[in-house]
Amino acid sequence: MRIDLTSKVALVTGASRGIGNEIARQLAAAGATVAVHYSHSSAEAVALCKEIGNGAVAFQADLAEADAAIRLFNDVVAEYGGVDILINNAGIAELAPLNKSDDEWIDSWNKTFNVNTRSTGILTRSAIQHFRTRDGGRIIYIASRAAFRGDSEEYLAYAASKGAMVSLARSVARGFGKDGITSFVIAPGFVRTAMAQDAIDAYGEDFVLGGIALKTLTEPSDVAPMVVLLASGLADHATGCSIDINAASYVR
Repeated sequence: MRIDLTSKVALVTGASRGIGNEIARQLAAAGATVAVHYSHSSAEAVALCKEIGNGAVAFQADLAEADAAIRLFNDVVAEYGGVDILINNAGIAELAPLNKSDDEWIDSWNKTFNVNTRSTGILTRSAIQHFRTRDGGRIIYIASRAAFRGDSEEYLAYAASKGAMVSLARSVARGFGKDGITSFVIAPGFVRTAMAQDAIDAYGEDFVLGGIALKTLTEPSDVAPMVVLLASGLADHATGCSIDINAASYVR
């Protein structure tokens, strides 16, 4: 099976590193033009664009700010004339144990939801409005196993924000399919990324490996191929589904 995304434009949030970086690479390898979103890692985003080619351009936006999320989508449409695929990948996972002060804990909760949930909702709204003027489009949400199995005390906000993402994705699938809009969830477990390194450092890699069924920790390259498949349209009748890529650390 050969996937050809030539002439398709994909916006990948959080594409300067980690899972988003690999998704951008593999979408470009399939022929897509990738809008590479970044928040702070300008050099990495620009270098990625040069590497993958196909007209890739880097777009800065701090998704903790609502206006920035609106501007991001509009800037990508202005650059390319349209968007066909939205990958909601950007996210943060702040440690927020219950013994933080009230103000600190609430601040961590708000930051997490602003990036992981509010910005995702804003971008989803923009994409739906845009896709309705075209022949539809595809939205893929990078959630987490935490949305389904829950998480530890330090990551209550993270798990809740990812659970909200799953509900949003399912609502999009059910509500906008007749508009040609499909929606999918990828739910990874631990993936070897900079964001996951805090947990690996805290608990140790042996502890993390002990919770999975395979010999090696999941890499971004284990997640990206499924995203490319869903982006292709070859699996549109799976709209609304959630796909676990967590090395059987959580099985539903």
